[in-house]
Amino acid sequence: MEIFEPLNHAFIQRAIIAGSFIAILCSTLGVFLVLRRLSLIGDGLSHVAFGAVSFGLLLKVYPFYVALPIVMLGALGILKLIDRARVYGDAAIGIVSSMGIATGVIVASKSRGFNVDLFNFLFGNILSISKTEVFTSLLFSAILIGFIVFFYNELLSITFDEETARASGIKIARINAILFIMTGLTVVLAMRMVGIMLVSALLIIPSVTSLQFGLGFKWTLILSSFTGVLSVVAGIFISFHADLPSGATIVLLNFFFFAGGYAYKILKIKS
Repeated sequence: MEIFEPLNHAFIQRAIIAGSFIAILCSTLGVFLVLRRLSLIGDGLSHVAFGAVSFGLLLKVYPFYVALPIVMLGALGILKLIDRARVYGDAAIGIVSSMGIATGVIVASKSRGFNVDLFNFLFGNILSISKTEVFTSLLFSAILIGFIVFFYNELLSITFDEETARASGIKIARINAILFIMTGLTVVLAMRMVGIMLVSALLIIPSVTSLQFGLGFKWTLILSSFTGVLSVVAGIFISFHADLPSGATIVLLNFFFFAGGYAYKILKIKS
């Protein structure tokens, strides 16, 4: 069938494999972030990633290797501002975010010759992902999903009642550090798929969509992951056939899924 014709292309196969793993990671982690009202951390760290990518392109080093440590430090910086400086979460994200985007703009303005590469990282192009990037995405996604599974009970306790979790002996600082570092790594992985400007949508929208159905927590995680993967696979097919930007198509599909979930919630309330 013509609709499945893209599967004959190796670059489509790579995009689906890497994109599905990253979607599961983003959608699962996003549920914890949304419920803790930290959903905008993805947006803040994506701005840090912009500054890191600019530096990487300036130094002619593959941006992933530059962005990885810098975004992780940015994530820990947000955590320290919240814990030590007693800054509210949204304010801490705003501080680190503004520093990252300002640094990126300055570096980009003082450098020339990498505008096309920077554009690709800003808006993503999963269809051009290489075999090395696929392997990297699979490896890091598997590791991070493993962390979520291993620390599931601790993450669950902190998400719903941090004070009770602390009283029960859970090391809050360690779990928060792990959560923030995982978010930083996820942002770096996802920026190649949907781009720096849209990466926060992949963390937020699938999880918010799944929360519309009022299911148990585990089923919410499963539905969020399913929604994320479906949006990636369908988005790749649609972008291929309609010649549309893949990252933006994936995000728009996520919005349509959210709209459907919200409509279901409204109809359920009225019935």
